[in-house]
Amino acid sequence: MSDSGDIGTLRRPAAWLNGRFGPQGLLFTAALVTGIASGAAAALLKTCIGALSNLFTSHFHTAGPNWGLLVIPVMGIVLTGIFQRYILRHDVTHGVRKLNADLNRDDYVLPPYLCFGPMCASTLTLGAGGSAGSEGPIAYTGAALGSNIGRILGINGRMLMIMVGCGAGAGIAGIFKAPVGGMLFALEVLKLELTTASVMALLLACLAAALTAYVLSGFTVDLSYLQIQQFDAAVWPALIVMAALCGLYSVYYSDIMRLMERFYTRLRSPWVRNVVSGSVLAVILLAFPAMYGEGYGVMGRVLNGRLDALVNDSVFAAVDVHGLPVVLITLGIVMLKAFACSASNCGGGVAGDFAPTLFAGCILGFCFATACNLWLGTDLPVGGFAFCGMAGVMAGVIRAPFMALFLTAEMTNGYILLLPLLVVAGISFGTVRLFRPQTFYKTI
Repeated sequence: MSDSGDIGTLRRPAAWLNGRFGPQGLLFTAALVTGIASGAAAALLKTCIGALSNLFTSHFHTAGPNWGLLVIPVMGIVLTGIFQRYILRHDVTHGVRKLNADLNRDDYVLPPYLCFGPMCASTLTLGAGGSAGSEGPIAYTGAALGSNIGRILGINGRMLMIMVGCGAGAGIAGIFKAPVGGMLFALEVLKLELTTASVMALLLACLAAALTAYVLSGFTVDLSYLQIQQFDAAVWPALIVMAALCGLYSVYYSDIMRLMERFYTRLRSPWVRNVVSGSVLAVILLAFPAMYGEGYGVMGRVLNGRLDALVNDSVFAAVDVHGLPVVLITLGIVMLKAFACSASNCGGGVAGDFAPTLFAGCILGFCFATACNLWLGTDLPVGGFAFCGMAGVMAGVIRAPFMALFLTAEMTNGYILLLPLLVVAGISFGTVRLFRPQTFYKTI
């Protein structure tokens, strides 16, 4: 059967839905299908990244440095560049930035190869150690799924724009298993228009995506925070100070990302750009292998007090992870994370910028609380401060405080700390606006 015949077959039930329930009924049906497809794509992407990462790192030993880290990241970035230039023949870096540009041009027709291309490229980048996230590629993939499913069902015009936004939000909801976070991504970052129909369709797509990804992953969360507890009044002054610190660090992080992107852009040869960025990433990972990949495993162990995750496989493996050494190690990770993320994203790799901000915020919060307990004699809950730091840095860097708030709470089931998360995200966002009122970070 021809492609046109297949589409015609699919459009007959779509025409029945349109006639029976009207355009909104068709829109909601398409949003549901898009949500399920995006959730399945998110689960598949996570599985592929994990499998490739395990292939490269299963032979690593934890008692010292692994010199293979000088080769694996370079290979990952170079292979990603080859895939984009010669196989896909399309640049899929900075997926959300490109998606925003498409929406600003009222271009809602995304080619079918974007339904799988960003996922393949991201698997190569992150599986080989790219120190970034998978949310940018999956948002681009989800948007393409929404666009193509909508067109197959006969949706066009402004309603197709809603489908693109629903797909992108569903991709975020699926990759983080966070339906509210996915909705707020579409509303805060993509600026999806606010109508009753668009919000209801977005909600349906994000719920379907998060539930699908949750089921396909075996009903597990990416970050398990087992020691979560409410804050008492005595820690709030320190929490407010850390929130302002998250904002200042967000300014530093954003400035480094912009600076390094300009540096990589000046390298005209894509081969040179791939090798240079891969080499920068490799050197950083050799010193701090905790930054390998998305970092959820390391974050989960840090939140639950397993500090060996910070030094395993590294030159610091023999260091006692308590007191001053752990403060210095975490400070090094925090200061270099932006360089590692830019090397993963701006030199030919395909990844996202949400997970790196969560990782940086987690380590920053841990470093702050540990330093206060060590030198000021306080008794701050280190895991709780690391948890709140995740929302603080994401809110400051991405400039989406409500998305940061709910993503952090949803992906850990940490609703008990919703108020501290809100305070940290709000103060961090306000601090960034105070120092950078006219700039907006758009490398995602």
